[in-house]
Amino acid sequence: MSATLKAARVSEAALPVVDISGLSSTLRSNRLAVSQRLRDACLDNGFFYVANHGIPAGLIDAVLAEAKNFFDRTPAQKSEVDKRLSPCNRGYEPLRAQTLEAGAPPDLKESFYIGTELAPDDPVVVMRRFNQGGNLWPTDMPGFAPTMKAYFAAMQDISERLMKGIALSLELDENHFARFCNDAYAILRLLHYPPQPATAAPGEKGAGAHTDFGALTILLQDKVGGLQVQGSAPGEWIHATPVPGTYVVNLGDMIARWTNERYRSTVHRVVNASGTERYSVPFFFDGQIDHVVECLPSCLAPGETPKYAPTTVEGHLQEMYRRTYA
Repeated sequence: MSATLKAARVSEAALPVVDISGLSSTLRSNRLAVSQRLRDACLDNGFFYVANHGIPAGLIDAVLAEAKNFFDRTPAQKSEVDKRLSPCNRGYEPLRAQTLEAGAPPDLKESFYIGTELAPDDPVVVMRRFNQGGNLWPTDMPGFAPTMKAYFAAMQDISERLMKGIALSLELDENHFARFCNDAYAILRLLHYPPQPATAAPGEKGAGAHTDFGALTILLQDKVGGLQVQGSAPGEWIHATPVPGTYVVNLGDMIARWTNERYRSTVHRVVNASGTERYSVPFFFDGQIDHVVECLPSCLAPGETPKYAPTTVEGHLQEMYRRTYA
């Protein structure tokens, strides 16, 4: 493997493990204690593990099993739910369909998009708002849709808990992001990464170096690994090694925008050097599409001006999609 794709193994101090059980406590002191751990991680590099999250292990195992079963299908079967058949970017996306890193080869991954399910007569669907609509489901995998719907709901719950913790970490009321979380737009993405080929093109990798678009990403990894996070030194990459019973959480560009980059949205990539297949399931929590995203006054130092103009969740996401699907 090229030296430029290698990464260092680091201690927990670089990617801390945060026990988030206290966010569900009735005691404010417990919730505040978790929020301080979150603040430290968000000010550092915006990547951390969360433990004691409350998501049943059986549901997690079922999601990974259904994802593998889907990607094991024939190209013809997967094409029956191809994303090109969806008006709102749902369904199957083949290998090398996305380029996350400008100037690099297309990403060596295939995926399946699942979003917030809306009926055809929902006003935002009728108005053809960005990426709003229904999902495509494989018709001959009876366990697929029920499993993914149950997991989607569980991910929404943990996202809302984390947003309360982040609000407290910013010394805001813990319900500051309640409207943002109401009727939130979110995407569950199933990902399959083949092994990094020995004859890979220069710069080819599972997912090119990028930051995430929205507010939070909650990543379920299998045991293979491959996620690398950009370190503080030039050219430094560190492994986000799978830790049993945890998720990897990272902040997206929306949180960086809100906090005038006080909280970090850090560049990361995927290099599957394991020699075997890798599966992961990120959940992207992006918020209510009309919610205004503008710099929080409390995140501005005296005399400092916002680095970003106000926008909406929808406007921000549209710009991000234009970059990677140009």
